Amino acid sequence: MILIVDDKPENIFSLRSLLESKGFQVDTALSGEEALKNVLKKDYALIILDVQMPGMDGFEVAETLAGYSKTKEIPIIFLSAVNTDKKFITKGYASGGIDYITKPVDPDILMLKVKTFYRLYEQTLALNEVKKRLQQEVESRKQAQEELKIKVDFLHMVLETIPQIAFTVDSNGQITFVNENWFKYSKSPVDFPEVHPEDTLINILFETHIESGEPFEAEIRIRNVIDKTYHFHLLRIIPLKEGDMVSSWVGTFTDIEDQKQVENKKDEFLSIASHELKTPLTSIKAYIQLLERLVKQEGNVSTYIHRAQDQVIKLESLIADLLDISKIENGKLKVNFVSFDLENLIGNAIDTILHTHEHLDMVIEREGEPLSVEVNADAIRIEQVLINFLTNAIKYSPGSEKVIVQTGINDGQAFIKVKDFGIGIPKNKQEYVFSKFYRVEESSVKFQGLGIGLYICAEIIKQHHGTYGVESEEGKGTTFYFSIPLN
Repeated sequence: MILIVDDKPENIFSLRSLLESKGFQVDTALSGEEALKNVLKKDYALIILDVQMPGMDGFEVAETLAGYSKTKEIPIIFLSAVNTDKKFITKGYASGGIDYITKPVDPDILMLKVKTFYRLYEQTLALNEVKKRLQQEVESRKQAQEELKIKVDFLHMVLETIPQIAFTVDSNGQITFVNENWFKYSKSPVDFPEVHPEDTLINILFETHIESGEPFEAEIRIRNVIDKTYHFHLLRIIPLKEGDMVSSWVGTFTDIEDQKQVENKKDEFLSIASHELKTPLTSIKAYIQLLERLVKQEGNVSTYIHRAQDQVIKLESLIADLLDISKIENGKLKVNFVSFDLENLIGNAIDTILHTHEHLDMVIEREGEPLSVEVNADAIRIEQVLINFLTNAIKYSPGSEKVIVQTGINDGQAFIKVKDFGIGIPKNKQEYVFSKFYRVEESSVKFQGLGIGLYICAEIIKQHHGTYGVESEEGKGTTFYFSIPLN
């Protein structure tokens, strides 16, 4: 809309007729004051303003309009029949006008200028709309970036609190964040940890998944920067997507070294168990075949029957140990507390060893204070522990002359020690001998066993609220001991 301001109605009529004939919408005002009121209420594309008006003249109206943010950009064409001097034209431009036309008005010239300014006004409106949209887009992006920053900061905070090694990677595969645990295995925040020479490099594993955008996991060995050892870790990397596009990746290394060790021990155990169980079965089978022949030949049968019995006893012992392991694992290893004489139990255990080792070339000696006291415990389980200690003492001290059983009472506890003079246990291996499936490497080849006997003994003593342990020196022998409360 175009506003015509003139104090003479006839001038307004002629201009209005001209503009409306060309399709423009027109509004009018007969004074400067009326023009200001209209401008504040309506939006105008152009103002045609008469300079010479009573009260507020055109220059004053223009200066006032220039002072408002809403109206300062409206183009103004001054019309004047009197003030045609250069200084008045200059004043018009200085007041905020963009053109100055003297009367009488040439209709063609006026229309050309009106069309030009109107077109500029429309372009300005379009530009302002674009500018507004751009500003909104900028604000929207700023807000999105702020929200993204909050999310990223929260993610980083979470990654710092977890026990795993954690990191993030951008869409191009470049590391962008690592938590503190990362530096246990890498000195650089932008380089993956060093992997075992036999394992595939992490970068190579990751490259194919960057292209596919699929998550992946792999078991790899990475090198600790402090002790230079390789530890098994489970590497997981998952994509974070915006729509269908991967924006970044989050990865973790979870230490599974202990799990791997347990798996290796289980595999070793199964191998040993199958061998240990097969040996007595093979022997039993062979002795029974010999018995079959000897019965026919009326030979000396008792020797082979005795040997077959020995193998059955070994097999029975192995199976009993396996059953005990199963009970311990399921929390079902129970002890039956009854009162019994501990000295009689020790004597029975020694007699059992002597009867089951008839060809034994060593003696079992007693030292210390006799335990002629009654204790409240599981006699069968305590005898199982003592027989296990004695069996190991004989087994791991071939060629020795004796094994010593030491007993005593101290602080309400009955102590029993079994001392041999055999091969001994290395100092750095002693803390592991009561662990499940553990076998000392130096003796595992020469001496058979499942590596579960001492573990079962330890569990039995724990059930009795007692203590247990080992003292040893390589080449000089080993002492296994345990204690149980008297009351």
